[in-house]
Amino acid sequence: MQTGSIGTAVVIGGGPAGLMAAEVLAAGGARVAVYDRMPSPARKFLMAGRGGLNLTHSEDLSRFLTRYGASEEQLRPMIDALPPDAVRRWCEELGQQTFVGSSGRVFPQVMKASPLLRAWIARLTAAGVSFHMRHNWRGWDDDGALLMEGPSGPQAIKADATILALGGASWPRLGSTGDWIAPLENTGTEVAPLLPANCGFLAEWSDVFKSRCEGKPLKRIAVTFNAETVRGEALITARGIEGGAIYALSTDIRHHILAKGSALLWLDLRPDITMDDLAARLAKPRGKQSLATFLRKAAALSPVEISLLHECASRPLSELDAQELAELIKQLPLRLTGVAPLATAISSAGGVKWGEVDAHLMLKRKPGVFIAGEMLDWEAPTGGYLLQACFATGAWAAHGALDWLQQRNANPTSQRAT
Repeated sequence: MQTGSIGTAVVIGGGPAGLMAAEVLAAGGARVAVYDRMPSPARKFLMAGRGGLNLTHSEDLSRFLTRYGASEEQLRPMIDALPPDAVRRWCEELGQQTFVGSSGRVFPQVMKASPLLRAWIARLTAAGVSFHMRHNWRGWDDDGALLMEGPSGPQAIKADATILALGGASWPRLGSTGDWIAPLENTGTEVAPLLPANCGFLAEWSDVFKSRCEGKPLKRIAVTFNAETVRGEALITARGIEGGAIYALSTDIRHHILAKGSALLWLDLRPDITMDDLAARLAKPRGKQSLATFLRKAAALSPVEISLLHECASRPLSELDAQELAELIKQLPLRLTGVAPLATAISSAGGVKWGEVDAHLMLKRKPGVFIAGEMLDWEAPTGGYLLQACFATGAWAAHGALDWLQQRNANPTSQRAT
């Protein structure tokens, strides 16, 4: 590897955090090489783009930061340094205009990731960043060199600074497998267990319900757990339930299930109608209509919602009066019995504990090695918050690495290469 004006930097992980780190490093004068296990960079980024590529969110920054929960304090300076407006400008500099959707979420106008990624890779390549695909990182050798396994076999690569941005462990087929944990733990670094975030949950559906309703959406519902209510949509799966309204509550639901073994959700299938209004509609004579037809017409319930009422009710629906039916529709209990597997989650919770990195995201036990993206111990709901923090931590770690390189050049005998 050739030496740039201030030194060499290796970025391991070609996702949003790693690519943002590479961009900042190259702009700062480092010679940058990006290594990734996949055949091409940012596979998960491209997958996210299939749903429109929710880059960030337009809400007030003070409210925005609360979305990171227990990690708000740690992430605040990083997002302050690269806030949502800066991410939008960055996107537009790459030729992709953005817009704010009705929910406040920010998207590229083309509603996909591939044009943005192509422009980004082209700009990085023009800045001198080299890309090395199909390379797996295995840790360090006794001399501190990075151990890589690539198409040509094992390699030991020396770098003046390293940024690890290998992601969490959701969607492992796209490159994030979590196999970086062992090499870090071998250094004594503490890693919080990787857990599903923005994930689905398990429910004990009957075979009849499962066969009829798997893959069917619940639209415009409200979901309540622990006194917090979220409006949105959900999706019935063969094993349980997932979707935006569920993801928004998934942190608390996951904690509860891991502690107690199960969790009870309350679904409001008709959140735009009051209980009294709904009861009045259901009190009208049914005549010769079947119960399903009556519920569809009087309460505007879909077939999957009617099936869900049958599935979750403690008594047959035909035995309920109008008030009881209204209460069931507005307060439908759904017991969740487990958390869906991490591999199926949108993102991961857990990672390198904040106490293991300094203010620049450098590992305290491995000077010159910086951590970015989902490898750090934070989580956030969908809505642009995930990508925003990946971009911000990638840029922050890169600025930390540039400072490290500058200090190293100023006093080369005081610090060793990594």
